[in-house]
Amino acid sequence: MLRHSKVSPLLSLPGAVPAEAPDEGVAAHYGDLFREQRALADGSGFVDLSHRAVVTVTGPERLSWLHLLLTQHVSDLAPGVATEALILSAHGHVEHALYLVDDGETTWLHAEPGTQEALIAYLESMKFFYRVEAADRTDEFAVVYLPAGSIAEVPERTVVRETAYGRELFLPRGELEPFAAAHGPAIGVLALEALRVEAHRPRLGMETDHRTIPHELGWIGTAVHLQKGCYRGQETVARVQNLGKPPRRLVFLHLDGSEVHLPPHGTPVRLAADGEEGRQLGFITTSARHHELGPIALALVKRNVPVDAELSAAGTAAAQEVVVEP
Repeated sequence: MLRHSKVSPLLSLPGAVPAEAPDEGVAAHYGDLFREQRALADGSGFVDLSHRAVVTVTGPERLSWLHLLLTQHVSDLAPGVATEALILSAHGHVEHALYLVDDGETTWLHAEPGTQEALIAYLESMKFFYRVEAADRTDEFAVVYLPAGSIAEVPERTVVRETAYGRELFLPRGELEPFAAAHGPAIGVLALEALRVEAHRPRLGMETDHRTIPHELGWIGTAVHLQKGCYRGQETVARVQNLGKPPRRLVFLHLDGSEVHLPPHGTPVRLAADGEEGRQLGFITTSARHHELGPIALALVKRNVPVDAELSAAGTAAAQEVVVEP
């Protein structure tokens, strides 16, 4: 039974295979993973992300208020401009990753499935005297992803978050099935995850753990603005930025294609020369099968692991590419 997540009506489409955590409630694929990946890469189809949390912030002071809480500079965010931001703990550890757009009256954001309750609780605790209202809109709106290059027509009055990677629609839930009928083929989240891994893009809960700081994952610049004012956790961000020594770094791995099984999240990463008895240097965060690259993965390893070192994960050879410089 799902908790804190929505079950999509599109799971009734032919061939739909339900996704596993953390993407329960939507389809992993619809019968042909590589065909779905190629369609996305060509700008076709859409991905049902209706399990993701949707939160809105309204009120005349919403942007100035969010600016105080987030790692991103949003006080003068123009309508229709997409951005992303983090909420950090007092020690600078990543607690929430948010994907935002403002429509001139409301700030819309989506976040990881099931995180809306904790997110709303934090926002409510920080309201003080500001004229703002934060609301969980997950029951009303579904996130739908259209790949870059898609020519699909967006329904009128739909809030759109447009990025270099594609468009994310905040679609009323009642329009999800009609949209699917008009804009297929439906594509599962595994195809989108494979392209995310290829693009080296971190995801909360996959690339993060309880002690992750933004520098380790390359979120500096995309989700963290280094010249803005104070926010919770800023001291850690500034200290690591000045010293240039985050304890870990994100790497991209080309996995040995002869292996049948992908190493799951949390699989220890070691030096290949040391074998399975060697010291653990990190762990697999996300692994995927890519339609062109074959088996690939992201991993978080210690900063001092040599960038040319041959690694292994559960006996699978892994050649690394640098994502975050050591």
